[in-house]
Amino acid sequence: MTAALLVSLAPSRFIAPAWADDPMSVVQGTVNEALAVLRDTQTPLAQRQDKLRQIVSGTFDFTEMAKSALGYHWKQITPAQQQEFTAAFVAFIEDSYLSKINEYNGQQVNFLRATNDGAQYSEVNTDITQPKGEPIHVNYRLLQEGGTWKIYDVTVDAISIIANYRNQFNRVMNNSGYETLISDLKSKQAALAASLANH
Repeated sequence: MTAALLVSLAPSRFIAPAWADDPMSVVQGTVNEALAVLRDTQTPLAQRQDKLRQIVSGTFDFTEMAKSALGYHWKQITPAQQQEFTAAFVAFIEDSYLSKINEYNGQQVNFLRATNDGAQYSEVNTDITQPKGEPIHVNYRLLQEGGTWKIYDVTVDAISIIANYRNQFNRVMNNSGYETLISDLKSKQAALAASLANH
């Protein structure tokens, strides 16, 4: 889960970073600043978590991520439910990975290449080195909106984080419907938030 922690920390508000002008710069800027916070074990945990939220603020397209995670069910819910789901999904993602901050143990990130797919989409490939074993291959998928590149998905060893959530959410939606999904998501997020508060 350390790999996911390094690549999927969610922002709490929009602040466009100065380096958000091309895909590689977005990824390098976000990851390098996050790594500096992860290495700073002298700072209290709550402050480090807040710094991580601020560092990546503005670099993730959470509406697109939430929409993609819900798949074809997105069009089946109301605009109000779409907003509710997006807020709950963002909070859940944020707390899920912030809760793993202490799992970092010195991994390094190598930035390999950026590949554009037309003018609007790009993918940045990186490797996370491990003390033992093969590196973890992490790819960031970015979308350009209004001249700013934003991350809308991350793959870890070829497994899409958003696709993984989509599979889980689709099962709940198909079997029990939206109200069960949103209730479960909020309950899990509340438990994570309580755990963070007790650290």
